[in-house]
Order: sequence, then structure tokens, then C-alpha cells
Amino acid sequence: MTSLRIGLAGLGRLGQRYAENLARAVPRAELAAVCSPVESERAWARDTLGISRIYNDYEEMLADPSLDAVFLVTPTSLHATQIERALDAGKHVFCEKPLSLELDDCRHAAAHAAKAGKRAMVGFVRRFDESYQHAFQHIEAGGIGRPFLVYSQTTDLADPSGAFLKFAPTSGGIFLDCSVHDVDLARWLLGRPKAKKVYSAGTVAMYPPLEAMGDVDNGIAIVEFEGGRMAMFYASRTQAHGHDTHTDITGTAGRLSVGRNPRADRMEIADANGVRNTVVPSFYERFAPAFVTQAKHFVDAVLDDTPFELTMDDAVEATRIAIALRESLQSGQPVLLD
Repeated sequence: MTSLRIGLAGLGRLGQRYAENLARAVPRAELAAVCSPVESERAWARDTLGISRIYNDYEEMLADPSLDAVFLVTPTSLHATQIERALDAGKHVFCEKPLSLELDDCRHAAAHAAKAGKRAMVGFVRRFDESYQHAFQHIEAGGIGRPFLVYSQTTDLADPSGAFLKFAPTSGGIFLDCSVHDVDLARWLLGRPKAKKVYSAGTVAMYPPLEAMGDVDNGIAIVEFEGGRMAMFYASRTQAHGHDTHTDITGTAGRLSVGRNPRADRMEIADANGVRNTVVPSFYERFAPAFVTQAKHFVDAVLDDTPFELTMDDAVEATRIAIALRESLQSGQPVLLD
């Protein structure tokens, strides 16, 4: 095959970004079909991208014999089942993170993929960000000695409308929704160690409805890995200045920092209020190029039969740790991992 014919399921805010990337920015991809139960989203795909094969039912799209692969940008609660059905239909699968809300479903989907004749990958987009790639390469070259500590945060701009509360009950909680990215980064940058123990705590600073959901809008966590390696995470939905993702990696011979200043561009403002820069408003503006790189990686790996940068087991492990952090938050106790 010279191109990969793709059907995309899920046309919400992020799904539309994926659709635009596949249609316009990934050379060897052909966005051949889309699927959404929402009429306005289907109309968007037809009017904006000129897609002719538009489905309102996922199973109908899977039955399309012209499709080689599917991209899933659907609610997390559907991921595991939709991955398995796509593999059974003879399609390669790319799925947005996290793999599932429940660990057993993650393991079942990963085992299913291992036996399937097609390939599956879960997207952790930060691995495809140029700066994080450079950090990984520097660590691999021995630039900071032996890495043993990662601090990583995902903090979103506060939304006074509380619009995200609509999706909060099905998000899996702040650690699974936000910190799972940081968990995956920490494992990757520390050499994929096995987690031994986790502890988390949190508070509701701005959004009281989260309390009834057993969730928080600000959370902190510690993970102990084998071999004396450690990670600390901070997740927030209440930042006043904008979206702020950054990571520090400490080793025996130095330290790396990625994204310490979440600047929107290279402009600096100097006036009576001081010297400052504007900040990206959301995760997508921060990682927009990485989303394209991630899609290219999936398409090229399938067409060229080369390895994925991350495995289904990586996705299972990141979700396992994030779920344990949720359990620790709700119990107030550390959680041991076997």
C-alpha cells in the first residue's frame, strides 16, 4: 500500500483536530470515512473536509471493506471494546489515551491486540513532542548520568463556566485524565521501571461539584519505582495563567527541564507591569505539531511494518499507575503495586 485508508470515530473538539491532521497534514494517510452519533459533527466533516463516507454507527464503519485502519477519539469508556471490535474487523487501530477506565479492560484489550493479525497503538502525544524527544535522546546518550527523579505536571487554564464538569463523571478522575500523560513520560524517561508504590492527595479549590464525583481539581502524587527511581506529579484544572505542562528530569550528573516557561510564542512584553510573555491556552496549542508527528508515526509504522514507539503494554502500565493514584486519593492511603 502507498497510503493508509483511515476511518475516524469521534468528532468532538479533539476528534476534529485529528480529522484535520489526517486529511491535510499526514502525507501517506487518506481520511476516507468518519463516524459520529452527533448530526452537527457529521455535518462539519462533510462541509469542512469534504468527506463523503459518513457514518452514525461505529459497527457500520467497521464493515466498510475499503478501510485499512481506524482512529478512535471517542469517550474513554468505549476504548477497549472499540479496539477489540476494530481488530476483529481486520483494521489497524490508533486510540487516544487512556486505554480504559478499568485495569481489567486494559489488560484484555492488550492481550487481544497481541493475538490479532493487525496492529494497535494508544496515543501518548508528548512522546512525539520535539523537546521531549531531545530530552530522551540526551538521557540515552548519558548526558545527565543515571536518571532517578522526574517531576512532571499537567495544569489547565481555569474555565469559569465549568464546562468540563459535563465530562468529569466519565473522565476517570484527574489522575487518569491528566496525569496519565506524566506517568507515561516518567516511565519512558526513567527507562520503563516497574512501579512499586503510589500515594496521592488532592483538593477541590474551584469546582465544588467534583466532590460528589470523588474527584478533585488539584492533585499531587508520588510514585516509587524499582531501583530507587521516583516521580512526582501535579495536576490542576484551575490555573490562572494558561495551560502549563512541564517536566524536570534529575540524574546523577545533571538535570533537564522541558517546557518550564509555557510561552505561546517568542514575544516578550515589557511595560509598567514588568516583563512577561503570553501563555498557550490549552494542551492542543502546546502539542499541535506533536499530534501530527504522532499520526505520521502510526501511519508510517503500519505501512512500512516498523515498530511503534510505544506498546500496548506501555499503555496498560500507565493506566495501572493512574488508577492506583485514583484509589489512593479516594482512600487517603498509599497503594502498593505488585
